[in-house]
Amino acid sequence: MRVSLAKTGLIAVAALCLATLPALAAEVRLGVPGASKAFNTTLRSGSLSVATAAQEDATAQDLLAAAQADYARLLGVLYGEGFYSGTISIRVDGREAASIPPLAAPTEIERIEIAIERGPRFTFGRAEVAPIAPATKLPPEFRPGADARGTLIGSAARAGVTGWRDAGHAKAAVAGQDILADHARATLDAAIALAPGPRLRFGDLQVRRGRTPSRVREERIRAIAGLPTGETFSPALLDKSANRLRRTGAFRSVRLTEADTPNPDGTLDIETRVSDAEPRRIGVGAELSSSEGITLSGFWLHRNVLGGAERLRIDALIGGIGGDSGGEDFRLGIRLDRPATFTPDTGAFVFANIEDNNEPDYSERKAEIGGGLTHIFSDTLSGEAGIAFRYSEISDDLGTRTLSHILLPARLTWDRRDDPLNPTKGLYLDLSATPFVSPDKGSAGSRFFVDLRDYLTFGEGRRVTLAGRAQLGSVAGGDFIDLPADMLFWSGGAGTVRGQGYQNLGVDLAPNITVGGRSFLGFSGEVRTMVTDSIQAVAFADAGFIGEEAAGNGRGEWQGGAGFGARYLTAVGPIRVDLATPLDGDAGTQFEIYIGIGQAF
Repeated sequence: MRVSLAKTGLIAVAALCLATLPALAAEVRLGVPGASKAFNTTLRSGSLSVATAAQEDATAQDLLAAAQADYARLLGVLYGEGFYSGTISIRVDGREAASIPPLAAPTEIERIEIAIERGPRFTFGRAEVAPIAPATKLPPEFRPGADARGTLIGSAARAGVTGWRDAGHAKAAVAGQDILADHARATLDAAIALAPGPRLRFGDLQVRRGRTPSRVREERIRAIAGLPTGETFSPALLDKSANRLRRTGAFRSVRLTEADTPNPDGTLDIETRVSDAEPRRIGVGAELSSSEGITLSGFWLHRNVLGGAERLRIDALIGGIGGDSGGEDFRLGIRLDRPATFTPDTGAFVFANIEDNNEPDYSERKAEIGGGLTHIFSDTLSGEAGIAFRYSEISDDLGTRTLSHILLPARLTWDRRDDPLNPTKGLYLDLSATPFVSPDKGSAGSRFFVDLRDYLTFGEGRRVTLAGRAQLGSVAGGDFIDLPADMLFWSGGAGTVRGQGYQNLGVDLAPNITVGGRSFLGFSGEVRTMVTDSIQAVAFADAGFIGEEAAGNGRGEWQGGAGFGARYLTAVGPIRVDLATPLDGDAGTQFEIYIGIGQAF
């Protein structure tokens, strides 16, 4: 007897070892006669046998386990589609999978055959969720007579709970359910009972410390989150508080959770746990243009410089290296942003910039210092306003002079794009207005600028994107000689009209006197087509107008350019290469090349 047991044990161990060796790819046959292609695709997506057979290292033991698990998985798929009287047979090389003991698994599996009889599709005889809050929107398909898809029952229950939570009942839950299938009539009765619970108000925001406490002070976390203590509970307001913390960039993760038990006074405390992001970040960039040369840029960022999620950023740029755009440009800027100043959605900032710009028709050295406020109106709408002092030393065709200005810049941005670096849909609108006063010249005026972009993606697999851009600029007030050169408008080159020389279109006030214009109109269009999953082909055309008068009704001139390009899509944005030619007498004989990161607009 002892020998017999030993032999039996050795055989079992040997079989188990052989079953755990990688198996040759097994064939899985799964389909329902008469079913739609979409239904069969849904079944195959829900089958663990199909997924396991696609793995190169799957063993016979893995395949058997998957086949045995598929009874429940595929039954769930049938229920989800409204079939409650179906039968499922899963045969592994001719044997019913449910009858094969795990320790007697075959050493090889060649074929898994899954046969399914759906039976009739059930309809709802009764479809109820009660009680529900007044503004609750249940799935429209959850009604008597409609297909009784099992997924609808869960969706209706979640919608009922969500409705009560939106009405302030934070602890609403499913209290019970009564689900009965009538196989004779092929109907399903579903009744879901909800327990709304009391209407609650927000309590305190409690900052919980993890193993590594946040470097951001607790009072600043509360101020940034802006939880409306005392107001009626709302999941939307809770999400808004979490988003305020996330958009500071100071945290790698943010989690706000509701306390398990409400307070006796009808309030519900909220707990927050945050994990800090790396406080410092460095970034670099490079662009190349055949006319403008090489532009190198970089920044250094600290996300929590004073312990209150304040953001300090230093930017540097060197442009025009090796180009024919007038010389090299140098810029250095520093900006400090403080979130949650005055209100949770209002921030404050101070900044200082110095620049040395050497352009084809002018050179300018300037220094600017100022500050202001930012405000987030919604997830897509933001604004900024401030005051600044600017000092400029300018040399152009009007002569050499120094200017000083007090600026009151304001900006409003509406951004509904799906991806700022590679948008495929959505609208982008940027409006800016900068009133200015020159104390030493006694002049005043305003500069306005509008940048509108729109994107539409269509076609099979949504592989073609149409991108359009319109720009409008105007400077009113002040004489040309009293205006900083870079406050006026120029056209030509990247950002305006590709194919034209950099800033080669201005306004000729007199022979040998060229300055920037008071008005600008720019239009750009692109057709972006995905050639592969990572390569995009682009055809584009640009046009620009520079006018002498602010309203564009005086002397002015148009220019155009067109060309082709390619994009290589990466995780940090598309790598862009464009080849353009002017749409004038030099068309087809003069070309400009542009290389950079991100779409042109």
